[in-house]
Amino acid sequence: MSHFIDKAFIPALAACIFGTTLQAESLVVGAPPFLRAQDGDTIVFLGDSITHQSLYTQYVEDFFYTRYPDRKIHFHNAGVSGDKAADALARFDDDVAAFEPDFVTILLGMNDGRYEPYNDETFGIYRDDMTEILELVAKTGAETIALSPTMFDHHQLALRQNDPDFRFNNREFFPQYNSLMGYYSGWLRGAVGEQQSPFVNFWGPLNDITSAARLQQPDFTLVEDAIHPGAAGQFIMAFTILAAAQPERRGVSSVAISQRGGKWIAPKKAGVTDLVVSEAADSVAFTHLAKALPWVVPAESSEYDLKWGKSSPAALGYELTKAGHKLSGERLRIQGLAPGEYELTIDDENITRFTHSALAAGVELQKYPQTPQSRQALEVALLNRERNDKAVRPTRDLWSKVKGLRNRLDAEKFAAEYPELKTQIHALNKSADDYETRIYDAAQPRPRRYQLNRFLTK
Repeated sequence: MSHFIDKAFIPALAACIFGTTLQAESLVVGAPPFLRAQDGDTIVFLGDSITHQSLYTQYVEDFFYTRYPDRKIHFHNAGVSGDKAADALARFDDDVAAFEPDFVTILLGMNDGRYEPYNDETFGIYRDDMTEILELVAKTGAETIALSPTMFDHHQLALRQNDPDFRFNNREFFPQYNSLMGYYSGWLRGAVGEQQSPFVNFWGPLNDITSAARLQQPDFTLVEDAIHPGAAGQFIMAFTILAAAQPERRGVSSVAISQRGGKWIAPKKAGVTDLVVSEAADSVAFTHLAKALPWVVPAESSEYDLKWGKSSPAALGYELTKAGHKLSGERLRIQGLAPGEYELTIDDENITRFTHSALAAGVELQKYPQTPQSRQALEVALLNRERNDKAVRPTRDLWSKVKGLRNRLDAEKFAAEYPELKTQIHALNKSADDYETRIYDAAQPRPRRYQLNRFLTK
């Protein structure tokens, strides 16, 4: 059976998931907000291959690019395939500290358990190395954001063991490795709790969503190769970070138009100008300049096939988390219109129809990908996907070569070859910076002309 979920199940599954502890609000009760990046700040994502995939990082970047286009926030992916905490330590100065980060997220642990049964020595190495990483991040002055290890999917592993193209079909894995990752997550939560640093739990949501989905589709997975979450899983990870962080701008815009004292008004802070309402209250027009764009994700996670394999699209994660409603709301409410059905156009493009009662209660425009602002946001996301394809992921591939060179324990060879690799890495980092300039230019909101006319049937 396919691991891609039947779309008919999505509404029921989403309701099931968000009737449990996975509600965004439950992730943040009593916790202070974090990741409050300001103009000029830098966010570094430190991790292993799950970060090297450049997916959850990309979706977080998309959120910041479109939600805060007035802030030039910078991003650096510092993930390397196969990394343990010790490997991250070896490159910390050049790959993290050198970027003078204001925030550092840390996602390690999947490789640190070595896919073997628990033993004190292996865990002790992870504990000591992670403790040192936490201390080094603190010394940079950056806010530390610890991310739990993700889910290891044993059911998916069993399904793919007979697949000749499966990367791990000849490898042995401890049958309770997912539980071991839960143990590592628990230790990390306690460790950063003592420092009063933020902790984001990936392990719980990925397991909970998978369990809920399998009640309806037994072979569903978010981790298509058993180790690396695919695009849908990675979007859920991005959503989990942002929901826990409690961003200042949880929504995109909120426009409320109503009649008061015989006049039609809209709050000045809503960004509405040139408001015109017909005498019969059956037509409304206004210009709206939002402060942000909606958070959208491309249909495909990359322009080329990633080595981690095919996966359910990020859009599935978007639907399952109700990300549009929770973190990308574009709300429009117009009270006092004449009864009837109204056709909405934005910049002279037909969008959809709403009844006067729906408009009075409030509608959510982020649900409509054909709006000009959603299409603009998609252009931003596609440009960032190109940035990750052509600059970010190739940089991480070079860092994998650096690790291989370092692990040969040949100091002379390392000293001879590392400088050239650093030169190539620097050039790709510069390319990523150039993309950011283009992305911020593309992300600037534009005034949009809205028109609502009562629809008359002939």
